Amino acid sequence: MKGFFRWFKQNAKMKRWILLILIGVVLCCYGMSTILTSKQMDFVTLAEIIGGFVAGFVCVVIGIVSMQKRTLELLVQDTDTRVKDKNSKVKSLIFNKKIYNQGPKIVAIGGGSGLNSVLKGLKHYTDNITAIVTVSSYGEPVSESRQILDTLPLDDIKDSLIALSANENEMSSLLNHNFKNSKLSSLSFSDVYLLAMKEIYGDFTESIKQTQSILNMTGKVLPVTLEEIKICAELEDGTVVECKDKIPDFVNEKTSKISRMYISPSNCRPAPGVLEAIMEADAIVIGPGSLYTNIIPNLLVKGVSKTIKESKAFKIYVSNLMTEPGQTDNYTLSEHIKAINEHAGKGVIDYCIYDTGEIIPEFIRRYNMEGSELVEQDTSKAKVEGVSLMQRNLSFIDGEFIRHNPDAIGASIIQLICDDLKFKDMQNDAQYVMLNDKLKDIKKNMKVRQKSERAINEANAKKKNSRHQKGNTKQSKFSKKYQERIESIQEAERKLKQKEMRNKNQSKHAVNNDKLQNT
Repeated sequence: MKGFFRWFKQNAKMKRWILLILIGVVLCCYGMSTILTSKQMDFVTLAEIIGGFVAGFVCVVIGIVSMQKRTLELLVQDTDTRVKDKNSKVKSLIFNKKIYNQGPKIVAIGGGSGLNSVLKGLKHYTDNITAIVTVSSYGEPVSESRQILDTLPLDDIKDSLIALSANENEMSSLLNHNFKNSKLSSLSFSDVYLLAMKEIYGDFTESIKQTQSILNMTGKVLPVTLEEIKICAELEDGTVVECKDKIPDFVNEKTSKISRMYISPSNCRPAPGVLEAIMEADAIVIGPGSLYTNIIPNLLVKGVSKTIKESKAFKIYVSNLMTEPGQTDNYTLSEHIKAINEHAGKGVIDYCIYDTGEIIPEFIRRYNMEGSELVEQDTSKAKVEGVSLMQRNLSFIDGEFIRHNPDAIGASIIQLICDDLKFKDMQNDAQYVMLNDKLKDIKKNMKVRQKSERAINEANAKKKNSRHQKGNTKQSKFSKKYQERIESIQEAERKLKQKEMRNKNQSKHAVNNDKLQNT
């Protein structure tokens, strides 16, 4: 009985169609009864009766068809984890399950927060996502949990599982949970779970694949190799660094840039399924992320870059927003692309998606104080590398950090696929209809969100200005409005000058040491 009354709830949106059917039945019955009871009638009366009967019949047909369509939509809404707002109208829902499962096959290669942004954006369009991540501790100390369980470094795999889950917050709490029980206090749930899955299925790669259905995930995660790799850097002066955390220190100390990256062991084999996923992909996404420690190491695994070149997929590189101190200092857009081509060979990138650079100056200054700056967009030099460029508004502010917008990245990648389908005259294909429809909805939501965020920022700025005006009535209008911005800029410039002085002193010290050694 409870199920019956559910049809009459407001969010079911069924009462309107039931009412329309009742109106249609009344009109039809009225017309029929009038014809049966009337002994004679003129032409006008007959026309009114026929018109009412036809209108009633149309109402009944529309009501029945709409009820059936709404029933199917409710069925998919209750079973589709992508529909967050159950009260919203979802276009083409009756196709969603089939289209998601048969959606474009996309491979994302990288690690860290950049890769997770890509996964979060793409999971709204297709189930066929494969994240290929690095298995490395990056030279960091082995955690107590790993020492006890003797497991591989799985942090990047864990983060990708969280990004692909239906509820990211709950999944993050679960996988990052540390036991409070005294006997288990040194263990992490993610390490225990992945070790248990490996013992059950006997193979690490297979256990990760099975996690997709067990944890209700969209897509799957694959380690690029089953061997723990060490990421090493060779500087231009010949210095070799075998610990990721020490690379920035050596670069600053030696005042020498990174010449090349390599992995140890150099002949490690890709994990089962990695090369197959790349060959079958419709799109391959590289980055964003740390250029030398998250992106390039994956491409150095035996056979990976070669298979990417041979694949017929769209090969897309998502550029970083900011440079990374001690790794990509003063790197431009073209230098990021050039570094990838030098390590993996030309042909691994067809398209590069880069940001418009429209970021609030205060946040840029905060990064400047830590030695990071906006990636310069030297598009003319980037084109020389044989890459097609796509400029998009990719950045957004997440707390105090500048991050890639997952929706913007996902929309840019899917737009390429939709344009390709359109070029092949497949506008009526169910996959194109669903992807294009979803793309329009997300773009609309992005515009609304950007407007609301802009309004909130302006409101906060006005509040700050009004408070500042109350405390400083004698200041000029310009000073009242921009005092905080001026102070932050002045502080950033002061720290940048101090950093430049330190670098000059270090370079002078290095030159003096060389002279002493020569003498």
